[in-house]
Amino acid sequence: MEMQSEQNQREELNATCAVVRGRRRDAAIDARILAAARRQLACLGYEGMSLASVAEEACTTRQALYRRWPDKAQLAAEAIAVTVPLDALRVSADPRADLEHELEDFQQAMAAPSHVSLAGTMLQDATDPKSREQYRRHVIEPRLERIRAILEHARDVGMLAEDADVEMALTLPTGGWYERHLAGLEAPVDWSSRTADLVWRALGG
Repeated sequence: MEMQSEQNQREELNATCAVVRGRRRDAAIDARILAAARRQLACLGYEGMSLASVAEEACTTRQALYRRWPDKAQLAAEAIAVTVPLDALRVSADPRADLEHELEDFQQAMAAPSHVSLAGTMLQDATDPKSREQYRRHVIEPRLERIRAILEHARDVGMLAEDADVEMALTLPTGGWYERHLAGLEAPVDWSSRTADLVWRALGG
């Protein structure tokens, strides 16, 4: 039964690809390729992802993929670059609430198993340095800079201690979330609020 289901899925994919490939021009081809690459990176890791399988999943040819991304490292890097979109940054008169909002946004962004798997992929030795750099630049650094902006604003307006060590506090929330996941501990429903409280108090708030 399971083999028949897989065969049916394969036949449906082939039929869909036949229609897509028959079009004279497909404006969505890049999006399909990047989506397939992100899924394979998350599920298989960098080493397991192949340009041939990405092309098949995206219903295109290897030649079409190669024209856009000459090698796997470049494809993985661009796929990673659009992995986690960010909401508009909130820096208001209530930085404690802003911090909690930012952590809620982070938690929601990382709720998808693919995002967690992709983060794990970045730790693998086989992952290309270009891809790791893209993940750092487009996923890690923007989040840390947003947390920094909130905490420095809170310190500047006197809501945190003057000597609050913002630099050391930057990775406490996100690092703690990853650590809980690796330890097999589910994040409580009020994770963002409790974590914001922890960071706030640690910085003299």
